[in-house]
Amino acid sequence: MLEQLLAGSLEDAAERRELMPYARLEAEALSRPAALDALAALAPADHMKVIAEVKRASPSRGDLADIPEPQALAAQYEAGGASAVSVLTEQRRFKGSLADLEAVRKAVSIPVLRKDFIGDEYQVLEARAAGADLVLLIVAALPQPRLERLHTMIRELGMTPLVEAHTADEVARAVDLGAQLIGVNARDLRTFELDRELFGRVADQIPAGVVRVAESAVLDVADVQRYREAGADAVLVGEALVTNDPIATLSAYLSV
Repeated sequence: MLEQLLAGSLEDAAERRELMPYARLEAEALSRPAALDALAALAPADHMKVIAEVKRASPSRGDLADIPEPQALAAQYEAGGASAVSVLTEQRRFKGSLADLEAVRKAVSIPVLRKDFIGDEYQVLEARAAGADLVLLIVAALPQPRLERLHTMIRELGMTPLVEAHTADEVARAVDLGAQLIGVNARDLRTFELDRELFGRVADQIPAGVVRVAESAVLDVADVQRYREAGADAVLVGEALVTNDPIATLSAYLSV
């Protein structure tokens, strides 16, 4: 499944490249105002930080929510205390778009993450041109040399890479990369099975000073508390927010 998702995202990016050549996109990306400091926004605090996600659908759950105005939802997230907003831009299975990201960027003053299956430099430029402050890199999807190139490019553009791991070996690869923001996803993107104990098993591999993000398997306050006790600085939450009252749910998570 992961390979299919990455291939689809790269095919869609190739189609957009026919309309927006690389050089023109690069100029647009470089003309954007400086990206916001996501590491500062997500730095450890006396409560759990939340990256709140605009998420319409997923391959594992199908349709989740009708979100005609992602900017309005993102503004609610910011007003409710979220430290950052994640925007899914993958269009085939998650029903997102770069237009969603652009709309959210205009609506909020906190960092915005482009969450997609990123595999080449063109997609990184798209993220910056649309106003992203963070870009997701999935370790399992990328050989180490390409992961290193994209990580370096994201940082050179002033953005922050969120490097996502699903196993202990992938956490080690993220650490070797020098990532300062590491996400541990409880959902295996190859099988879509959940391992709720994964974060607790690998958290100690992430060095002090690196911001640790727990992803997936967050349905209620008890899940957030479990991640907090295991050492997470932030949680990335989508489904639980878009399928419930987003403000009440977010408020409960921020109390942890």
